[in-house]
Amino acid sequence: MKTSEELKEVVREKYSEIANQSKEENETSCCGAGECCTVDYAVFAEDYSKLGGYNADADLGLGCGIPTECAQINEGDIVLDLGSGAGNDCFVARELVGESGKVMGVDMTDVMIDKARENAEKLNFNNVEFRKGDIENLPVGGNRVDVVISNCVLNLVPDKEKAFAETFRVLKPGGHFSVSDVVLKGDLPENLKNDAEMYAGCVSGAIQLDDYVNIIKATGFEDVSVEKEKVVVLPDEILSKYLNDTEIANYRNGDFGIFSITVYGQKPCCEPDSGCC
Repeated sequence: MKTSEELKEVVREKYSEIANQSKEENETSCCGAGECCTVDYAVFAEDYSKLGGYNADADLGLGCGIPTECAQINEGDIVLDLGSGAGNDCFVARELVGESGKVMGVDMTDVMIDKARENAEKLNFNNVEFRKGDIENLPVGGNRVDVVISNCVLNLVPDKEKAFAETFRVLKPGGHFSVSDVVLKGDLPENLKNDAEMYAGCVSGAIQLDDYVNIIKATGFEDVSVEKEKVVVLPDEILSKYLNDTEIANYRNGDFGIFSITVYGQKPCCEPDSGCC
């Protein structure tokens, strides 16, 4: 079994390769990288093209949702994107915060940071910045951010408890997050998860939905809710290797399986029992 640092290095190498590919290349490979050319990444990807602030150069086709849809971002807000890649969600958020707000992106991959900064420079944005850093140890001070967003990244983080603890730390009292991610529901055969990873990408590191939500609540977040949930469609030729007809029907109905979700949660406005609210 790989250590946390070894897993991070695998992700770093993989996304360094992705950064140098086109959106079209990424959509026909395993989560953007690898040799499995039959992967249909569109099972995750959302259409950003009609959103305000969308920039095609920043869209590498790697998301599994649109976290800004549920993020309740207001003009003047300070927004932080965890695993910001080439800047796609940051630029959409910048459209919402306007000139008076600020957007920060954090990514651990040098090539992604360079690409995002180039995109921001071309757009002449002076209130969008990108910092190299680890989601488990964010290069952001405490109580600084109004909204945290992230798109299909936290499932790849080895220590999700630490990632959400850092999210809690950097948010201002009363701030909130909106995260799109990949989770599991029910017990899936391990070989099915492996085949799903080869077909769709980004399944690696996914945990049970209930465990995911419980980590968030245990961190201290309130009003935690799953705002969107969509079963990841896998072809019958994969499912039939491991599931019978009834189980396949249940998978299709969303009784269990692999899901892309968007989760919302809020940091309390003050310490418990302090009376400041």
